[in-house]
This record gives sequence, structure tokens and C-alpha cells, in this order.
Amino acid sequence: MIVCPTSVMHNWAREIKRFAPSLRYELHHGVERKRGKELIQQSKKIDLVITSYALARRDADVMQSIRWHSLVLDEAQNIKNPEAQQTKAIQDIEAGFRLALTGTPVENRLTELWSIMQFLNPGYLGKRKDFRKEFSTPIERYGDPKAQRKLKDLVSPFLLRRVKTDPTVIQDLPEKLEIKEYCSLSQEQATLYQALVEDSMGKVAEAKGIQRKGLVLSLLLHLKQICNHPSLYLNEHDLKKAPETLLEAFGRSAKLSRLIDILEEALSEDDKMLIFTQFTQMGHLLKAQRQHKLGVPVLFLHGGTPAKKRAEMVQQFQGEGGPPIFVLSLKAGGTGLNLTQANRVVHFDRWWNPAVENQATDRAFRIGQTRNVLVHKFVTVGSLEERIDAMIEEKKALAESIVGSGENWLTELSSDDLRNLVMLRRDEMMGM
Repeated sequence: MIVCPTSVMHNWAREIKRFAPSLRYELHHGVERKRGKELIQQSKKIDLVITSYALARRDADVMQSIRWHSLVLDEAQNIKNPEAQQTKAIQDIEAGFRLALTGTPVENRLTELWSIMQFLNPGYLGKRKDFRKEFSTPIERYGDPKAQRKLKDLVSPFLLRRVKTDPTVIQDLPEKLEIKEYCSLSQEQATLYQALVEDSMGKVAEAKGIQRKGLVLSLLLHLKQICNHPSLYLNEHDLKKAPETLLEAFGRSAKLSRLIDILEEALSEDDKMLIFTQFTQMGHLLKAQRQHKLGVPVLFLHGGTPAKKRAEMVQQFQGEGGPPIFVLSLKAGGTGLNLTQANRVVHFDRWWNPAVENQATDRAFRIGQTRNVLVHKFVTVGSLEERIDAMIEEKKALAESIVGSGENWLTELSSDDLRNLVMLRRDEMMGM
């Protein structure tokens, strides 16, 4: 059985038809999927069952009643939380052989690596509380090189790592070039940004524990929205507006204006582009404006896109003469998909996690790509985006070894450090 994200189930089916056409398989998905004894009987007649993480949890009783020869997890970071019902359900599935496929075994914390290893070899890295004491705390908090080496020595024998830039793996993969696109804030954005910081920091200073963490995460989320576009933060989206009204939105966001320049350049060179955002509303706005401004079809894949429609979108984009622009929400489209027709990637807003961003970029920069890939990472000058980007660059060496970096570490900053991080620096904006 292969368990994978819903968005890549059909991709697995296509690859099986291409590389192993003799295998008999079934997609266990949708309201008409086989259940109970019917699924048990069907599993005896075929070679492969492909299902999603959600259904592995929902249909856990029947999945756990079958003794599988092999259990393969694609995008195995989906079981990174050992307390999640999804993780527990998959952990209890019996199989003679287990394999976990992932490009991001650590996204935020080392316990995610522990959770994946617990699935593969239960007990190998000890109990979770002991793992935290021996590895997580020394490495994440103090950067202990001895603990890093010890953990690496423990897990290395179980890792088959493929690095695409290694010429012994593939010699004809083209180059990847990353460019920072620095954008200023509009006057409206700067006003909203400053007001939000001033209003929020007082509340953060007075709060404690989980309440403070929630306030910090909310502040970061809203500041990201403002950096993207004021309408996202003000929740004033109305895609039924007349096209000429949509055009007015460009002056409210330097990011949108810069993106149009990049797109026009890309289209003039017959390039195809992926645009990643973590906000579904932003994706809708990007799609609507790109179509109206450029007069070209634009695809948009997000968490609410049905599995069948996702497969159709991928096939359409990959096909000859398909739409040149594909907007994707980072969570729904950042893993698993094969989109090698694109040779440009835009990260419109940043996830602040190099591993997650690289996974998304790898939808285009992967085996099968024949052209150099140009990656545009948008950064708003004078805002927290610029300072966090600088912090990530400083920590990249650590992030690329064992420890990942996400946003949760920001909630641990002192109020003074947090204020210094998020405060608006108008002098830097003026330098743009």
C-alpha cells in the first residue's frame, strides 16, 4: 500500500502505467471506494493500493485488519506529529516492510524525525522524552555539535539520500538560480503595518504562555498578509468586481506590480511559471488579475481543489500548449507534483522554512527538467520579511544539516527582540 497526499495519488497511477504497466493497482479514494470486506477481497487480487493520509486514518479499521507486504509513505512528513490521530492510525498498520519517502524529514523540530523513525523502526531512537533530552534540546537550543554527530551516525544507516546536484546521481539536470525580489510597501501597507505592530506589541507584552504564542503567530500572519496586499488583511476580497476595479489593486502592492513585470518578461521568452502562496485568497486574486492583465489562462490549485481536478490541472499544464501560469497554495501544491514544464518559480510570500520552500521549488527543479530554473523569492524591504530572510541565510548551514527551521521559534523571542524583528524601518524603505 502506498499512502500519499491526495494531490499526488493520480501522479502515482500515471507513473505506474509508465514504468510498471504489469502491476495491478487500485486508487482507494472517493465516496465510491471499496470498504470493509470488499476492500479486503480486492487487496488479494491486486498488487497495489494507493490511498491518501486522510483515508488511511478514516478507514483505519479495515486498513489495520490487512497484513500488507509493504507499506510506503510518500511525503512522509505527514506523520511528523506523533500525537496526531493520522500518525497513530498509520503506525498501527501491519506490514512486513516499511519505507518512508520525504525531502523534508525535519521541517520544524527534531521530534518530527523521531516520529518518522518510530514508524520505520519502532523504539530505535528510544522514547520521545529521552530523545528530547539527548538530542532535541542540545541541538535545537544550543547547537551541540557532539549531539548532532551522534544523531547523524544513528540515522545515516537507514537513509538513502538523493541530492539532485550530485553528478553521480544525474548529470544532465540543469542549473537553478535564485533571485531575491526586493519590494517596498505602499503608503497604505506601511500605515496598516505600523498600526498593527503598535496595537499588538502591548498585548504580547502582557500575555503569557500559550496565549502569548497565539498572539505572536497571529501578528506574524497578519503582517505577512499586509506585505502581500492590504485587501488580504482587510478581508475585502471580491472577485466578482469588474476587471477595471481589479487593476486598481496594483498600486496598493509593490509585490503585484513586480510580479507583472516578471510575468511579462517570462511570457516574452515562452517561459512557464509556478507561483506559490500560502493564502488561498491571495491565490484567487493572483489568478483573477493575471488573467485580466495578461490575457492568458491561469490555473490555481489549492486545498479545496478535488483530486480529479488536480490531476487534470497537472496534465493540462504539462501538456503541449498548456496554460503558462500555475498558481498553487504551498500546502496543497508544494509537494509531490511533477511540473517540469515550468522553468520559473515564484515564492510570492515566504514560508520561512528553507526545506519547505525547496520542496516547492522542486516541483520544477527535478529529474525531467531540461531548462535552467529561475527562482524568484519576494522580500518586502523594511519589514519583518527582510529581517527574517537575513536570519534564515545566517542559519542555512544548520538548517541543511539536521535541524530545520519554521515559524514556531519566533514565538520564543523576548518582547524586545520581537519588536525589533517586526518594527517597520521606513529609512530602509526610502532606500528602495
